[in-house]
Amino acid sequence: MADYRGVLFDFSGTLFRLEPDPAWFAGLVDADGRPLDDAAQQELLYRMTVPVGVPVPMDGQALRTWHARDLSSAHHRDAYLYVLEHSGVADDAERRRLYGEFSDPLNWSIYPDTAAVLRSVREAGLKVGVLSNIGYDIRPAFERAGIADLVDAFVLSFEVGHMKPDVEIFRIASAALGLAPEQVLMVGDSAEADGASTAIGCGFAQVEPLPVAQRPDGLVTAVRSAGAPA
Repeated sequence: MADYRGVLFDFSGTLFRLEPDPAWFAGLVDADGRPLDDAAQQELLYRMTVPVGVPVPMDGQALRTWHARDLSSAHHRDAYLYVLEHSGVADDAERRRLYGEFSDPLNWSIYPDTAAVLRSVREAGLKVGVLSNIGYDIRPAFERAGIADLVDAFVLSFEVGHMKPDVEIFRIASAALGLAPEQVLMVGDSAEADGASTAIGCGFAQVEPLPVAQRPDGLVTAVRSAGAPA
């Protein structure tokens, strides 16, 4: 078993997943007045949750804001309002309403094995951290699920001014657990964003960001396969 003393977990697609209520899209129409069909809604979800890359054509200030989206709440809001506007949501009030739904931490669904894995890691004597590229506070999602007390440190990009794959955020997160990077396992769904942790010596375990109902034990499998208790 690897000699890890702490585990950092990504949030989106790892511990929780955003699974929109179909009611969010009721009445939405494109610039031609046509309702957004199922395919358009699924594409919109992808664009609003993709961890890396640029989901719609951008340049100039829009592109700069996108690349800084997880460094402040204002950039996050403006970047995703732009994505919504260029994804067929024609009405400004509807874009703001929909952004509010997407950015509400209480709208996220927890994976079936999240609580058990966090508890097992803590009971084995390891530290637990949550490290997320995000533009708003996700702690309420953990509080509602009754697992906030299982997390030793939340390291959120908009609070610390760095975002994955910048290795500085992994240094910050490891230090928040009181550990050296080589003592930490990073668990996440993006080889590019989360896997960048290996550059400073962290271990890395990847999970697939499948729908919650389709991934009953993916987190526990990934953590165990990396040699950490789960």
